[in-house]
Amino acid sequence: MSFCFPRFWAIVVKEFIQMRRDRLTFGMMVGIPMIQLILFGYAINSNPKHLPTAVYAADNSPFSRTLVWGLRNSSYFDLTREAHSAAEIQKMLAEGEVQFAVTVPVDFSRKLSRGEKPEVLLEADATDPSAVGFAMAAVNQLATTVINRDLTGPLAKLQASAPPFNIVAHQHYNPESISQYNIVPGLMGVMLTMTMIIITGLAITRERERGTMENLLSTPAHPGEVIVGKIIPYIMVGYVQVALILLASRFLFNVPFIGSVPLLVGLTFLFIVANLAVGITFSTIAKNQLQAVQMAFFFFLPSLLLSGYMFPFRGMPGWAQAIGECLPLTHFLRVVRGILLKGNGLTECVPDLWPIALFVAVMLVIGIKRYRQTLD
Repeated sequence: MSFCFPRFWAIVVKEFIQMRRDRLTFGMMVGIPMIQLILFGYAINSNPKHLPTAVYAADNSPFSRTLVWGLRNSSYFDLTREAHSAAEIQKMLAEGEVQFAVTVPVDFSRKLSRGEKPEVLLEADATDPSAVGFAMAAVNQLATTVINRDLTGPLAKLQASAPPFNIVAHQHYNPESISQYNIVPGLMGVMLTMTMIIITGLAITRERERGTMENLLSTPAHPGEVIVGKIIPYIMVGYVQVALILLASRFLFNVPFIGSVPLLVGLTFLFIVANLAVGITFSTIAKNQLQAVQMAFFFFLPSLLLSGYMFPFRGMPGWAQAIGECLPLTHFLRVVRGILLKGNGLTECVPDLWPIALFVAVMLVIGIKRYRQTLD
């Protein structure tokens, strides 16, 4: 049979008509490339600046004030907190309130005037080494020039090639900047997000395609009972993944387990439920399994890029951070890294647990509301 152009063109027209009817798939084809373009073009930044910094200035002299303002003007540090003790500094770093902490000793100006090169302590939350590397390099260069303006008269001799004071840098929680310590624990959240949403996203759409949804809708089961009943088996699957990642982290990548592993396992339950709730909600919206998978990927891509797993979270612009704060993966990464690398307890994790709980509640409400409409 020879090639027939009218038949060929009829098939082309038919495909365009089918594409127009499947608006969700067409929206994904356009939306996913646009999301990638916007995120990679505007939100992704491997050289983060304006990092939140706490200052503990025990020496309130012109030299220390000049040093503090020099840090602010470098554009890498935003002085957002003022500490009053070393213990307060450690608490801020552990809870992730600040990325850096600067401690100016009480005898800073006296030693500087004597030419004794006093030491200024710069502490960094190095759980994500890529977030602090450029800032650490910038502060070392800053030390050579930041207080030259104040070194006048008899102190002018201190304006030499060597800095008049030393900056002692301490990178807490990952002093050797080993990338596996940051990536491998975070991979737990990434894998759970990907697999849990896709697996449960197929749950209701599969039954609709097989014709068994009518049987469920005809039973006296409450929508909440059906949705929760579908979620429970996959929670066990999620914990199997958690066990595998924890074992690999400990015995293959030698990730230090500073905090309580049972606490991490217990808190992971909330994150697993959050992802399962998203999958169930998507399955009530999608008309077929293909659409469910597409919607899962549509949610997974921003989660991967805006959560701080691949790129420093604080390096993103404000609007991207606002979106990232709405994603459960962002908060779970802070929880898992905080427990394993910092030794955080439940108190330090609470600020990142309630956003996940709120996300679960919203998704479950949407899923239950949409459940009775899935056959329409």
